[in-house]
Amino acid sequence: MMLRLDKLTYVAILILIIIASLIFLKSILVPFVLAVIAWLIVAEVRTVIGRVINSKKHRIPMWLQNILASITIFVFIFLEVKVLSVSMQNLSSSMVKYDDNLMMIEKQINNFFNIDITSHFNKMIGDFNFTTLLKNVLSSITGLFGNTFTIVLYMIFILFEEAAFGKKIEQIYPNKEEYNNAMKMITRIGKTVSSYLTLKTMVSLLTGGLSYIVLLIMGVEAPFFWASIIIYLNFIPTIGSLIATLFPAFFTIIQFGDFSAGLIVLVAVGTIQVIVGNIIEPKIMGNTLNISGLVVLLALSFWGSIWGVWGMILSVPITVLMIIIFAEFDSTKAIAILLSENGIVETKQKDC
Repeated sequence: MMLRLDKLTYVAILILIIIASLIFLKSILVPFVLAVIAWLIVAEVRTVIGRVINSKKHRIPMWLQNILASITIFVFIFLEVKVLSVSMQNLSSSMVKYDDNLMMIEKQINNFFNIDITSHFNKMIGDFNFTTLLKNVLSSITGLFGNTFTIVLYMIFILFEEAAFGKKIEQIYPNKEEYNNAMKMITRIGKTVSSYLTLKTMVSLLTGGLSYIVLLIMGVEAPFFWASIIIYLNFIPTIGSLIATLFPAFFTIIQFGDFSAGLIVLVAVGTIQVIVGNIIEPKIMGNTLNISGLVVLLALSFWGSIWGVWGMILSVPITVLMIIIFAEFDSTKAIAILLSENGIVETKQKDC
């Protein structure tokens, strides 16, 4: 009994140390995890380029495929950031006029409900200024690109290490069976996370593209900016799509000073989210992730609390990685089963 208590104590201390390390080393770990994901994306693009260009007689060297894949991704990111920054600048320069619209909306709410909404807000959150709030939001979004250089640097070194990675695993596991099991696990992690990111990106681009058309037709200012926000927020499970729907709808009300315009945007963008998220996405992604819905919510809360927005975005890939790794060992297989959706997990015995 005493031995079991000692073991539980050690496990509890280890968990606390891991959580403290994740919080304390956030500035190092988050860029590194993003670099690993960027590497997986490069590998996916590299595979596509290899299928298109390579032939039976002539094959492009791996290093050249890496360069072509990296250039393709960086050009896309550069164009995205360039257009997004222009949209943000235009939006920031025209924010002053929205304060008047906000005051008009406050009066409409006060008259309709016969309350003083401004005094209620001041009591809860202090003086509220929409211009200041929107500027802070824009600053936060700009800050997301602050670690780009670090992420790119990490990714380049991961690409350099990739060639020797197999040899290192072989040295760690001299037994052929253990080596094969380790490589199968690593391959399965790469394929599962890459598949999730690819399909989620396609679904998010579809949602953002359709939302862009709606916002453009409605005459909402900076539709590309709001469509980009919708794309990024769709990577956050469950609550991301809800926030992505509310943001442009609320801004439309502020821009036009009219609740009906915001309601139209809310219904239109919300309908797109429901159709894509509940009909198209499940058919495309299927049950490849095998994560419990409750676990997704818990992972979202946990990683979001220690790593912020990036933690929310990375919560699903990290949980997938944990399930695959835990399923490989008898001592942690029970945890993998609890985290899974249907209680069935792939193990090394299945692969053998």
